[in-house]
Amino acid sequence: MANPIRRNLSSSQVEDWFGPSIIYIPSRRGAAVGVEYLVIGGGGGGGYSTGGGGGAGGYVEGYVYVPLTVSITVGAGGAGSTSGAIAGNGTNSSFHDIVGFGGGGGPTGTGNARSGGSGGGGPWPSANLPGKTIQTNPYSGAGYGFDGGPGNGLNYRGGGGGGAGAAGSDSGTNGGAGGTGGAGRSSSITGSAVTRGGGGGAGAIFQTAGSGGTGGGGNGSTTTTGSNGTANTGGGAGGGANANNGGVGGSGIVIIKFIDSLTLTVSAGLTQTNATAGGFKTYTFTAGSGTVTFS
Repeated sequence: MANPIRRNLSSSQVEDWFGPSIIYIPSRRGAAVGVEYLVIGGGGGGGYSTGGGGGAGGYVEGYVYVPLTVSITVGAGGAGSTSGAIAGNGTNSSFHDIVGFGGGGGPTGTGNARSGGSGGGGPWPSANLPGKTIQTNPYSGAGYGFDGGPGNGLNYRGGGGGGAGAAGSDSGTNGGAGGTGGAGRSSSITGSAVTRGGGGGAGAIFQTAGSGGTGGGGNGSTTTTGSNGTANTGGGAGGGANANNGGVGGSGIVIIKFIDSLTLTVSAGLTQTNATAGGFKTYTFTAGSGTVTFS
């Protein structure tokens, strides 16, 4: 005989009484688990020789019901630009069907920047274009990403890469310096506020390089290779200067939080840490690809 309380209460009433849990939904979906999540794609690589900064990985957060077994992928950062190649985009991060797109790579110094989760900053010839954001909203939450800033031909200055919280700056309006990376976005899913998803700063010659956006964006350079984006923030990399390469984008991250009465089994191939506090378990995935199973 079915449990009379479960039979007479709706799913929302059960959640009000007992908190998010495994709830049987009488449809083809079967059992589902309520999960809070944060998904950030890998950051884009920085541009070559006064190229713009890399764009931050797309930033997605929300609350969703998922099946008992779901897939997780943590995206890597994109390679820095060289004299012969535009910087690579970061790779996508995902949880179930929720995707944070990899950030857009910076240009070679003369070509257009790439679009991505956030767009790469533009090169110094201002006729060439910065990258655009392609991040979308999932049905269960909100996606964030901003465009890269345009470069400026005067004194060889690139534009800043877009961040999860703001667009990259235009080098022409930044006091004669390379464009700064767009700011990231803060989340308290782990229990304390952490900012991630900063855009990369642009390289420059004869001027000050652009600084990376708060939340892991790498700094641009005036004399050497641009700085890398910070690992597991999705930060865009800084642009290089004076015939130097761009930095490497920061890797992405996937964080999930659920009621502590559940057990999570993690497959090989995923690197994670976890903690239990306040009635919830929080798992932070920092590399790899695989599946997780709730029970």
